[in-house]
Amino acid sequence: MSNIVNEVMTANEAYVAGFGNKGDLPMPPGRHFAVLTCMDARLDPAQYAGIAEGDAHVIRNAGGRASDDAIRSLVISYKLLGTREWFVIHHTDCGMQTFNNEIMGDLLSGSLKAATVDDSGWHDCNEGGGTTDGKFVEWLTIDDQAKSVLADVERIRNNSMVPKDIPIYGYIYDCKTGKLIEVPAATAAGAAS
Repeated sequence: MSNIVNEVMTANEAYVAGFGNKGDLPMPPGRHFAVLTCMDARLDPAQYAGIAEGDAHVIRNAGGRASDDAIRSLVISYKLLGTREWFVIHHTDCGMQTFNNEIMGDLLSGSLKAATVDDSGWHDCNEGGGTTDGKFVEWLTIDDQAKSVLADVERIRNNSMVPKDIPIYGYIYDCKTGKLIEVPAATAAGAAS
């Protein structure tokens, strides 16, 4: 077993020892809201949004983007589990700002091994063969955080499966300060009607 597996299992044992009555938490989130945010390891929604176990749904993907799957999860969160407010939270210094669809497609064409990045950009080792499949994926990269938050809130708001009475708020998490900064245009676009 790897060191990581051992560390995870040791942490789980400690968690289980203090689990208490968490097994009695109901399935619907107690505070009736959901957060769509990035998978970046520096972001801890429990900390920056004051979320305890059982409070809210947290949906994470690369960039915190309103992909079809993220919208699917939000609709399930509302329709089956009763959330009534949603947050879209992107962040500063996001890796999704460091490449575009063409770069990712080219990197995957070179090989399936991990790429490296330096001041001159992304580089691939071109070992072991790659695939052209990445050239046909919309990677939902980000040029401008505020514009991306607005685009994601608008995409969610305009989805026919999303009720108009759910407010959708748009924010950017500042990785240097921990502060949530509202994107007013996004929050306005996501206003409930």
